[in-house]
Amino acid sequence: MGTPDFAVEALRQLVEGGYNVVGVITMPDKPSGRGHKIQYSPVKQYALEHNLPLLQPERLKDEAFVQALRDWKADLQIVVAFRMLPEVVWNMPRLGTFNLHASLLPQYRGAAPINWAVINGDIETGITTFFLKHEIDTGEVIQQVRVPIADTDNVEVVHDKLMMLGGRLVVETVDAILNGIVKPIPQEEMAVIGELRPAPKIFKETCRIDWNQPVKKVYDFIRGLSPYPASWTELVDSKGEVIIVKVFESEKVYETHELIPGTIATDGKKYIRVAVPDGFISILSLQLPGKKHLKTDELLRGFNLTEEFRMN
Repeated sequence: MGTPDFAVEALRQLVEGGYNVVGVITMPDKPSGRGHKIQYSPVKQYALEHNLPLLQPERLKDEAFVQALRDWKADLQIVVAFRMLPEVVWNMPRLGTFNLHASLLPQYRGAAPINWAVINGDIETGITTFFLKHEIDTGEVIQQVRVPIADTDNVEVVHDKLMMLGGRLVVETVDAILNGIVKPIPQEEMAVIGELRPAPKIFKETCRIDWNQPVKKVYDFIRGLSPYPASWTELVDSKGEVIIVKVFESEKVYETHELIPGTIATDGKKYIRVAVPDGFISILSLQLPGKKHLKTDELLRGFNLTEEFRMN
């Protein structure tokens, strides 16, 4: 059960590994883009290409869906980046249902674990397989793999690392369950360094840059949302007109100054620096409304940015 690319890798490794995948479950089709064309999810696309039985339930408690699931007679269910399942679904297979989660549980329970690990400046994250139970992301842990986060990694880089490792971990977990060698560990018995942090869903307002934060915080915030959904800020001119700007890449500049946070320093040709309390954020790539994602020098060739502008 899954929807995005992150789930496809696990499905691909199961199929190519010769496991008997009796069926695939993914989200219903939804219109996307300006033309509202129906686009298949990556998981559905893969399932169709490999002639795998497919279900796309609107409601997971719908009796027709539940019966169709029973008819598959699956011994084990695997969930990767999908919805919260009702007990009638996750408790159905004789060997249970396990989930692949993109964090080192119990850290970062929730919808956006990769983003929040980078936003919070963590130097390590990982992937976890665990058995499902009533409360979301709280089941007993089966296996974990740790992955370093480099200071230059954005969320896309970390996502792709975890996706590839996650596919392999799913296969290893399936083998361990089939061979009866699993010794799941309750999450409350696992050692955790520091406080437990949540990973709530990210909304547009979540992505707004706060220039009153220190250099490291703003830098991590930008890379933790790049390239998607992307951090953003308001670019305000001397007349008070506002342009929404997405920011994708930045560099840390530690420098003493007395500028108000959000003040812009630029030569109008090659660089844009935005003042924060303990230095500057040097913006390396960004995007104006209706325009392409550009490097800073490319954007400045066609946009007259002066120091009369500021970031809010």
